[in-house]
Amino acid sequence: MSESPNSESKVAVEGAPDPHYANRWLILAVIGIAQMTIFLDTTVVNIALPSAQADLGFGDADRQWVVTAYALAFGSLLLLGGRVVDLIGAKRSLMISIIGFGVMSVLGGAANGFPMLVTARALQGAFAALVAPAALSFLLTVFKDPKERVTAFGVYGALGSGGLALGLILGGALTDWLDWRWCLYVNVILTAVVFIGASLTMQNRQAQDRPEKLDLPGTVTASVGLFCLAYGLSNASDGHWGGIDVWGFLVGSGVLLVAFVVFELRSRTPLLPIRIVLHRNRGSAYLAMFLLGIGLFVQFLFLTYYLQLILDFSAIESGLAFLPMIVGIAIGATTVPPILEPKLGSRVLIPAGLLLAAVGSFWLSRLTTDSSYAAGVLAPTLIAGIGFGLVVSLGAAVATVGVEPQDAGAASALVNTVQQVGGSIGTALLSTLAITAADSYIEGKTPTPQLAAEASVESYTTAFFWGAMVFLGGAIVCGLLFDRFVTAQAEPEVGEAAVAPGV
Repeated sequence: MSESPNSESKVAVEGAPDPHYANRWLILAVIGIAQMTIFLDTTVVNIALPSAQADLGFGDADRQWVVTAYALAFGSLLLLGGRVVDLIGAKRSLMISIIGFGVMSVLGGAANGFPMLVTARALQGAFAALVAPAALSFLLTVFKDPKERVTAFGVYGALGSGGLALGLILGGALTDWLDWRWCLYVNVILTAVVFIGASLTMQNRQAQDRPEKLDLPGTVTASVGLFCLAYGLSNASDGHWGGIDVWGFLVGSGVLLVAFVVFELRSRTPLLPIRIVLHRNRGSAYLAMFLLGIGLFVQFLFLTYYLQLILDFSAIESGLAFLPMIVGIAIGATTVPPILEPKLGSRVLIPAGLLLAAVGSFWLSRLTTDSSYAAGVLAPTLIAGIGFGLVVSLGAAVATVGVEPQDAGAASALVNTVQQVGGSIGTALLSTLAITAADSYIEGKTPTPQLAAEASVESYTTAFFWGAMVFLGGAIVCGLLFDRFVTAQAEPEVGEAAVAPGV
């Protein structure tokens, strides 16, 4: 199935110079910081939660909602955010949403109780759902040179995935050295940089054939369906699937998402044009990003537990322990693709990235209570990081290169949506397997501190093992699904009047 090339990266009128070309690397820095900021906030408060709980006095049952509220709003509203970008333009969307994100960060940092904190986190997630597709959509419009495009996607992917690990480092440092509230206040600096940078370097542009209105049935069914899916899975993260708060929401999600597909097939202005995912290579790239999300978020979660509870690392030490993974992500996203992608293509490198992630995750599954950081954690996190970097950079590139100009926002939003959905599913399923493994390990044995530690490690390594199996299966399936040769460096053709300048 072929599609018209994405000519939004060209000119408003054929022959006119692109006003963004001279500033393209500054624009990349701006949207990279924006992407890093919203992914950093996925993890930055994790290590600060005990301090926030002691300060505000909320219970253990409420603690998870400080993290979950952000993830639920972010994941469920991404498709809506993508279509808003198509409607009003990328720059306008980015500037509105980054201001909102910064204001909600201040509100969360100044929280005087749990309701105020969790509301601020949910609103942060809502604005992040507009920041992400706006940033990636702008990346599609700016970089025309094939080699530069691969480099740009690599930097973008590295800053996004690296933001997850950087959040742990920054969260530990700010909590130890200042106060948990600074884990939210720090966003003011980052959002100010993005706002000022966007003001100075970007112009708002909109595709001439963009939809004139939102697809309301699709918006409601997609947003509520994704919310129910994420909410139901978050309720199952403790291993219990029998409650109506789990299966009831999952069944409701299934019904709503099926209805969403029906609406999209019939709508003249769909929220998510089905043609985006029916393209063979693009669909394969989305699948790779989804499978990466299943194992990526779980690896951060259980490795943090291992570092703090088994190796007895402090908050800042746990954050710094993820530095090899950040280095690996940077190598996989920015160094390898420009060299190997023109020769091997993404059909080889994306499955290879999943395979490296599988190797690193399987290595982590061999951890014991006696393992050291240097021997048991450092090398596998570096290897897995290289794999993560390959998939997030080339996956995002293949998933968005060649889309219709009026679909750029929707395609960009779907990149982050599949990762978020994958993360929710992976956290619920692999947590269940981990809890089951721990219960089986201690069954019939005399409880001791050593047994408790061994059972915990058994649960972590079980999650790592099944994460590795997901990565391995993904490498095989994606390798078979991609066309014989696919590259993220496809040069868009010049389209006449591809995009119209805006205010």
